[in-house]
Amino acid sequence: MSPSADRLAACRRRLAEHPADGIVLCPSRNLEYLTGFADEPSERALFLFLTVDHDPVFFVPELAAEQIADRTPVDDVRTWSDAEGPADRLAELCSELELDGDRLLVDETMWARFTQLLESTLPKTTFGLADELLADLRMRKDDAELAALRAAADAADTAMTAVRDLGSEAVGMTEAELAARIDAELTTAGGAEPSFEPIAGSGPNGAMPHHTHSNRVIEAGEPVVLDFGTRVDGYPSDQTRTVVFDGEPDDEFRTVHELVRRAQTAAIETIEPGVTAGEVDAAARDVIETAGYGEQFIHRTGHGVGLDIHEEPTIVDGSERLLEPDMVFSVEPGIYIQGAFGVRIEDLVAVTTDGCERLNTTPREWRV
Repeated sequence: MSPSADRLAACRRRLAEHPADGIVLCPSRNLEYLTGFADEPSERALFLFLTVDHDPVFFVPELAAEQIADRTPVDDVRTWSDAEGPADRLAELCSELELDGDRLLVDETMWARFTQLLESTLPKTTFGLADELLADLRMRKDDAELAALRAAADAADTAMTAVRDLGSEAVGMTEAELAARIDAELTTAGGAEPSFEPIAGSGPNGAMPHHTHSNRVIEAGEPVVLDFGTRVDGYPSDQTRTVVFDGEPDDEFRTVHELVRRAQTAAIETIEPGVTAGEVDAAARDVIETAGYGEQFIHRTGHGVGLDIHEEPTIVDGSERLLEPDMVFSVEPGIYIQGAFGVRIEDLVAVTTDGCERLNTTPREWRV
């Protein structure tokens, strides 16, 4: 069986044990995960119906039928035409699948026009979110996913090394110019597209965790937060280093950087199957709080990574989620001194049978 066929079968097995009666997916990461079909949503209704008692069914516009049949393991493809519209054909399919009055799970990203179409077609049906079932399925990566995530991490490592090697050449560049250089290095390293808009936050801009880049000029002696990744076979990398390209930073930065590095190490050393996500967060947070910077650590310690750059498991305070082998997530503690600088160090890790594997291997010091 193909990975997609295996995932569809696993999803239907889970559905048999779930209080929902079916799942309806639209073009999304969930659909890509289950079928291998990746596309952007459009104004035309395109659904995948999964139920326990019937084989998977695609409901698609005529113009997409051949593409769906060629690229997915789903044999049953129903179509509708632009001339007639989807409503009548959709009603016929839902009647055949005996769905009205059931509870259906739909994609979180489904456009309102399509949720309203389903609601009007199935007035007795109640709806929930597909992540009720799919989040657990997607958390544990299979061999193909782990291989893609490792390759994406390798590409990010290669790009990070090239960017750090700029050294004094980076001084005088704007953040935007450095971000463009990052994108170019990711492409050279074999990445297909950036995982997200690269972050190059210099000086006080680094104290804003989701600052991307601006026309601010990078100066000697100031920290620069570099956070970026790329996709390989659809799967992303995500790595952060905080560096000083040239010159000497002040003593507080040196102290904070070492503190964040120790916090990340403490968190990673905690990871093994059976540990909770909350315990990993606590390991990093305790180091930072003990040093008096707890109020400057203003986000969770990590997030799951798969086809989505942010997915389960969430490594956050109080989470009782038990870690399992083949989960992949970031470990990225940070301290942010408003108006001065920020420090974040991030690696992706994969849980193993007795600990974890760091997917990123570049040096974590502020200067190599």
